[in-house]
Amino acid sequence: MAAWLIPAVKAILPFVSPIVSSALPVFTTRKSDEAAAAQSDVLQKQITELQTAASQNALHVKELAGQLQKTVIALEQAAAVAASRFRRMAVLCGVAVALSLLALGVSLFVLFSG
Repeated sequence: MAAWLIPAVKAILPFVSPIVSSALPVFTTRKSDEAAAAQSDVLQKQITELQTAASQNALHVKELAGQLQKTVIALEQAAAVAASRFRRMAVLCGVAVALSLLALGVSLFVLFSG
């Protein structure tokens, strides 16, 4: 079960850092000597920064969801290939067991009949 998780994590891992860095905006700081009128300007800047960060976050989440969907599709295809290989190997093992039992039967027949 963990075998499919490792490629998925490797595919998603490079995109975690940009998402986290854009989700944590650098807010403007207020200086202690600012007047009360300037405080509203700072608040407006902070709101603008929050809106920008939220829109960037939404874009990154959308991109990550698309990549996750591609990863899931690739994993499903790989699982289908692995299942067909497993069925083929099971049939080959069954044929090998049948042939070995046939060879054992022939060898016992030759051993006891002669």
